[in-house]
Amino acid sequence: MTSSSTRPSSAPQRILISGASGFIGTALRRRLEEEGHTVLRLVRGTPQGPDEFNWAPNARMLDHGLIDTVDAVINLSGSPLGQLPWTPGRKRRMLDSRVQATRTLAEAMSMAGAPPKTFLSASAVGFYGDRPAERLDEDSARGEGFLADVVEAWEGATVIAPEKTRTVTFRTGLVFGPEGGAVGPLIPLTKLGLASRLGTGGQHWPWISLHDEIEAILHLLLHSELDGPVNLVGPTPSTADRITRRLARDLHRPYALRVPEAIIDLALQDARELLLSSQKVMPKRLLEDGFVFRHETAEDAVDALASELR
Repeated sequence: MTSSSTRPSSAPQRILISGASGFIGTALRRRLEEEGHTVLRLVRGTPQGPDEFNWAPNARMLDHGLIDTVDAVINLSGSPLGQLPWTPGRKRRMLDSRVQATRTLAEAMSMAGAPPKTFLSASAVGFYGDRPAERLDEDSARGEGFLADVVEAWEGATVIAPEKTRTVTFRTGLVFGPEGGAVGPLIPLTKLGLASRLGTGGQHWPWISLHDEIEAILHLLLHSELDGPVNLVGPTPSTADRITRRLARDLHRPYALRVPEAIIDLALQDARELLLSSQKVMPKRLLEDGFVFRHETAEDAVDALASELR
């Protein structure tokens, strides 16, 4: 099996990104530019440079002429899921921000005279719902819950993209990175000595390191012919307890507290999905496509994260 990072590089491409200033977008833009690609960014405010272009996804406004000038579009837009509590207004923004952005990009591509070769659109493992003990891959049916509803609508908005454009919806798990991602809120609590087992701790968390998330996106963009849903998660399932315990160990902090499920339910209500859903998700299609992970276990990923934090 050959690592994507060792394959011959593709010719430089022009790549349009929405959500380029976010946690994943910032790292992805940096990596693409290191590889010699030109990155154009969609912004909602006034463009501040020649690489920025205004759009208004809520009003479905985007110059489809811009689409004629790029080889690929990567959609990373979406209101953060970690904004708590999940009030009705926030839940509506989580849904609308993803669906409207995706639909605006897909519509612009469908109207372009020369649509891009590739459309990579972010998605999430929330599609699978809470499925304890099940082994889940891209062939698994959707689950139940708010996040499953969001993902179904989010991915459904890509269907109007042109047939000649290869479209991938990459379902990302919990991303481990030093400046955000899934463990972002856990880091300060752990440093304060408040690391805790969340519920039973036995729920499976589908994880991926920020490094492998970025490299997997590059693989799908430059070295793959896959289309449709692709899970971006680490290859070895892990539990919440193993992850939070390892983070505490690596940061030399105690791990003696436990937050009962009833407290999490009371505090988070619908947002309990973020911490208590159990999803043993496998990156079946990514592995079959020849991608090689740098971090094969959650412990590897947490160790790498802790090293960056120190």
